[in-house]
Amino acid sequence: MRQSKKQRRRDPPGPGLYQIISIGAGAMDKVYASAAEALAGVVKDGQMIAVGGFGLCGIPEALIAALRDSGVKGLTCISNNAGVDGFGLGQLLNTRQISKMIASYVGENKEFERQFLSGELELEFTPQGTLAEKLRAGGAGIPAFFTRTGVGTVVADGKEIREFDGHQYVMERALVPDVSLVKAHIADRSGNLVFRKTARNFNPNVAMAGKMTVVEVEEIVETGTLDPDQVHLPGIYVHRIVVNATPEKRIEQRTTRPA
Repeated sequence: MRQSKKQRRRDPPGPGLYQIISIGAGAMDKVYASAAEALAGVVKDGQMIAVGGFGLCGIPEALIAALRDSGVKGLTCISNNAGVDGFGLGQLLNTRQISKMIASYVGENKEFERQFLSGELELEFTPQGTLAEKLRAGGAGIPAFFTRTGVGTVVADGKEIREFDGHQYVMERALVPDVSLVKAHIADRSGNLVFRKTARNFNPNVAMAGKMTVVEVEEIVETGTLDPDQVHLPGIYVHRIVVNATPEKRIEQRTTRPA
């Protein structure tokens, strides 16, 4: 007897379908042997590059070092902050590879201060929440949005202002970087990501926004190992992966007291 469509939907898929899915997932290995290999053919002079992390927490240390060693220059760098002297994005400032920073905090970096005050480095200050939303919008395909943050300040200079419900809003354009460098805790070979605690900060938005997203992780597992409900970012946003099992994870500010 012929089944109805409703009945057929309830039937579990046959073993053939599971086999096809398994083969397809196995063919999507995105893991590279080193950070240098993961960036090869990806980074170029004059690109806009977004880097995940908050302060020094959750930054892709190996990828930043590989970007430094690649020698690319004239970069517009998007990040919550500019690193510190000699570490994080501070390394790229020391080598004069960044020509413009889009950030919400640039303290604790004397080289940044020197370059900015001397006119060597351009800075676009963006409120932290606005920066996060500009990246999220870029990943969602939203070209622009309105926010009250920054109205009446230098942040709104040169930008469109509109009034909604009696309040003024400034229009902010989305950010779609050429390359995004991201830090996650665990990835499977298809690029599904799990972030760890505070490192789940700007990293998901940075990953979604990039035209090309390269991720540094501490651990790789086989595709299908991760519980789908525990995946923070699906692999569709990830193009390349590299393992750095022992990052330094330097503490940005250490305050101690006598024992």
